Amino acid sequence: MAMQLYERGLLDLDAPAVSIVPEFAAESSTGVPPAGVAASRRHNVTLSHLLTHSSGLPAYEKLFENARTHDELLQAAFTTPLAHDPGTHAEYSDIGFIILGVALERLAGESPDAFSAREIFHPLAMARTGFRPPAALRSEIPPTVDDKDFRQRIIQGEVHDENASVLGGVAGHAGLFAPAEDVARFAHCMLTGGAPVFRPETIALFSARQASPAGTSRALGWDTPSSPSQSGKCFSAQSYGHLGYTGASLWCDPERQLSVTLLTNRTWPDRSTQQIKQVRPAFHDAVVQSLP
Repeated sequence: MAMQLYERGLLDLDAPAVSIVPEFAAESSTGVPPAGVAASRRHNVTLSHLLTHSSGLPAYEKLFENARTHDELLQAAFTTPLAHDPGTHAEYSDIGFIILGVALERLAGESPDAFSAREIFHPLAMARTGFRPPAALRSEIPPTVDDKDFRQRIIQGEVHDENASVLGGVAGHAGLFAPAEDVARFAHCMLTGGAPVFRPETIALFSARQASPAGTSRALGWDTPSSPSQSGKCFSAQSYGHLGYTGASLWCDPERQLSVTLLTNRTWPDRSTQQIKQVRPAFHDAVVQSLP
């Protein structure tokens, strides 16, 4: 969605987040802008910072523990204190992507689920991809957790992330469902020039590793191989991909014209196991090593 809005001249990567989401200016639940350094830091956060996870926002906060409605949770995200100065530290941030999702919705003038369905999923024939799957599909979707702490039920066919759940299942950081075939269709589009939904130069811009902050592996919305990397040891330096908390991942290698989609429900029945961190790179290495 960010790539398409950029192509249409609606998304300026250098635009301050507060110019689109003015609620982000306040680092307190009262909505009163803080004084001095804290205020100036927040005004320095750009859309590029949000896309590259260098805004200074923390990785994760259990906002759902105190926010029980959509608007309450967004307010909590908007006022989450920065943990670092913008542009100085790269760390994946759910909070940043929640705010990014709101910014994209306002720039597009419609919700991410409606925009993505019409402009991306339909043109690429990703017929079974979307937010909030219909009840008829839920039996085909693997459960992700037996939630005994928050929702008190098995989570199957609805978003696993608790913050996204409070937001209604549509959020910038979580909520999208797709079968492996549809994810592969998207990857094929990315690897073959972007038609009919992206321009080649947009893909090149958004998938290129950023020069700063120092040591970052992040691109605009994407990640790139680091050391060690969940992509394994065999993907080229031009590769880009992304992980999903519940055990999903996509990695694309333009040099090899190869994409690998891996969808698991590693959080079932709970999130205690970390074996996916060994399985994922081994799987990617096995795929690449099996090719001629």
